[in-house]
Amino acid sequence: MLSIKSECLDKLVPLGERHLRFAISEFVEHYHLERNHQGLDNQLITAAAAPANENADPAAPTVRRERLGGILSHYYRPAA
Repeated sequence: MLSIKSECLDKLVPLGERHLRFAISEFVEHYHLERNHQGLDNQLITAAAAPANENADPAAPTVRRERLGGILSHYYRPAA
């Protein structure tokens, strides 16, 4: 996968096999649950996470969820 290389592994120095496996699992979870995909009309791969934004309070502040120390970020508004 080119995206895991360019979005994650090029910015990370793995400190061993366990660290590399953790980084890959974090990226895969981010890729499937939080990252929009242009080929899917900017939808998520896993549709179960999509309804969370439908009930979002437009007045609520935007929250940032970091993975891997900020290498991967997901922004959302909490549900009302």
